[in-house]
Amino acid sequence: MQKPNLKSKENPAVIQRSLNWNGDESSIAYDKETIRHNLRNLNNPVFAIEKNGKIGLTNTGTITVSSNGIGDLAGMVWPVNASDFGDPGFLSTYGVQAAYYAGGMANAIASEELVTALGQAGLMGCFGSGGLSPARLSTAIDTIQAELGNAPYMFNLLHNPFEPSAEQATVDLLLEKDVRVVEAAAYINLTSPLVEYRVRGFSMGENGTPQICNRVIAKISRKEVAMRFLQPAPEKILQELLANGKVTKSQAEMARSLPVADDITVEADSGGHTDNQPLVALLPSIIALRDQTQSQNQYDQPVRIGAAGGISTPGAVLGAFMMGAAYVVTGSVNQACVESGASDHTKQLLSQADMADVTMAPSADMFEMGARVQVLKKGCMFPMRAQKLYDLYTAYASLEDIPEEIRLELEEKIFKRRIDDIWADTVSFFEQRDPSQIEKARKIPKKKMALVFRWYLGLASRWSRDGDKDRRMDYQIWCGPSMGAFNEWAAGTYMEKPENRKVADVAWQLMNGCAYLSRVRALKLQGVPVAPDLEMYVPTPLDF
Repeated sequence: MQKPNLKSKENPAVIQRSLNWNGDESSIAYDKETIRHNLRNLNNPVFAIEKNGKIGLTNTGTITVSSNGIGDLAGMVWPVNASDFGDPGFLSTYGVQAAYYAGGMANAIASEELVTALGQAGLMGCFGSGGLSPARLSTAIDTIQAELGNAPYMFNLLHNPFEPSAEQATVDLLLEKDVRVVEAAAYINLTSPLVEYRVRGFSMGENGTPQICNRVIAKISRKEVAMRFLQPAPEKILQELLANGKVTKSQAEMARSLPVADDITVEADSGGHTDNQPLVALLPSIIALRDQTQSQNQYDQPVRIGAAGGISTPGAVLGAFMMGAAYVVTGSVNQACVESGASDHTKQLLSQADMADVTMAPSADMFEMGARVQVLKKGCMFPMRAQKLYDLYTAYASLEDIPEEIRLELEEKIFKRRIDDIWADTVSFFEQRDPSQIEKARKIPKKKMALVFRWYLGLASRWSRDGDKDRRMDYQIWCGPSMGAFNEWAAGTYMEKPENRKVADVAWQLMNGCAYLSRVRALKLQGVPVAPDLEMYVPTPLDF
């Protein structure tokens, strides 16, 4: 390859100037507001015209080749809209109008209202199933299916390594009620319930090709986990499912030639469970891994790779697509929207957050493993208190080993209840949900301590969701730095106030802003100067 001569004038911008624009010169805009309007007019092309040493923009006219080699067309971009970004297969597979979805947030923070609002706007939302009882989840499924019918929606399937029966119960319910798309999250290894859900959706089409009814979108942040979803289901699990009569021989055979996931969401620095990976490093790595496995397995439909974590501004959306994302996923920003299940006080705190107002804290569901979640630290003391509990867990073998003065401090300042009463509630809870947990705790004192500490960690997110005024300092609010970035972008606009943040509006503003910025970048690459204040997409109310 010849090394480019950066000083040469033989560059695309100069060559393009041999084109002439023909049209009404009065349509050429030179003032910033009209130029902004022309750039936002996504359904029409933009022509950059040079006249008398000035460059203006217009959406009308025609182009002809100049005979003298010097034309007045400085640059141009074709019409573009939100549906042009990402993988078209994502749109057709899920019946959506843009390669975008709102990820699941546990405890129904990603609520029925949030999912239905997005579905009615031609987009997909994921209901936050994690932490809910089967009865509550069943009600949510019925509500969403009744509201949306054939419109897009999905449900979160959260891996639960300490309560596998809860994961199985969730899958049984999803299969019973014909939920056809799940977001598989927090998986380290594949489980029998997850594989069952996937394989039970396989059937043979009339043309002899496998048909996929149950779609899996896996949310991952590590290559070794991504590899498990990129490959067919493990043979050991398939044999167990066959032996238990949960899948047919035909379904198991099809499973040996199909990946576990249709799509893989690469989750970077996000709220909740996260490895805090930078998207610019992680996304290309997982795309390369997908390409490698695709060359080996030759699936008819390659697994699509999407981007999540930090997706909260038009620039971030465009950046993800330019790196090759098939779709984008939002999380933290949806929690501050009107339709989310979070309390008004939590939404207010989120709307005031800066990018630095987040930190890592021990998680409730994988406390014993040392797993951590990213949460809001501004306006509450949960991160500090949760860390204190984990430090005590690692320092002592049992609750009885903790010094009396520290136990009293826990009861008075953090739990605000006697430890004995918390243990009684814990026993009652797990006797209904998973009695084996109590059996283990009675044999293993450290397990008992973990369950008591998890009482606080688990309820902290519900206090935030429900708006418990007496526990505001204990709110566990899952949040990534993207929330602060969104707030900076929304400042000074109608979306600055949380009561004006509608989840579908936010989604379309991000996607339309992505299209707008793509036009700005394309013009700049052609050498067309763009004023700095025109490089920001300013959200204005949309009509639905």
